[in-house]
Amino acid sequence: MAGSVDPLTALRPLAADDAPALSRFLAALPEGDRTFFKEGDDPATVEYWCRHDRATRWVVEGDSGQFRAYLAIIPGVGWSSHVGELRLVVAADSRRLGLGGALARRGLLEAVRQGLAKIVVEVVSDKQGDLEMFTSIGFEAEALLKNHIRDRRGGTRDLVILSHDVDEVRASLHALGIDEATGVDLGQAG
Repeated sequence: MAGSVDPLTALRPLAADDAPALSRFLAALPEGDRTFFKEGDDPATVEYWCRHDRATRWVVEGDSGQFRAYLAIIPGVGWSSHVGELRLVVAADSRRLGLGGALARRGLLEAVRQGLAKIVVEVVSDKQGDLEMFTSIGFEAEALLKNHIRDRRGGTRDLVILSHDVDEVRASLHALGIDEATGVDLGQAG
């Protein structure tokens, strides 16, 4: 994939017929990246996402039609309905091009549009590059959960939970007049 792909224009919502391509994308991910998919990545789950849960999930499709990245904002429920979880993964051959950072920023904007007050992301503690990317755009570490992730071979790893105060982003965009200047509905805090 060329470094010139603009993720903001290449990003599109999942479509009902994306399940085979998304399954291929997920199957090609290294083991450590599969932790972003708590529900699992089995065909039935992927099919459900593509048919019934498209409003909060997006993909970046490369020139060859293969998916280069996946982004999801999963809203919380009940007493956590004001919080969303950002899930983001970039194909190995599309990393180090700025795609992950651009999509993380886009995820923050989507959280603002959805009216969420806070967004969290969970990162395996040894993924130093991911931790640096998220903290560079304002996420802060909130918790370290020891031995919280179990991989397919049974090994455990620590999990870092980072969060971002989306209400601060919303207030800043409003104070700068970006919502009025662009006509973008920034939603209301949940």
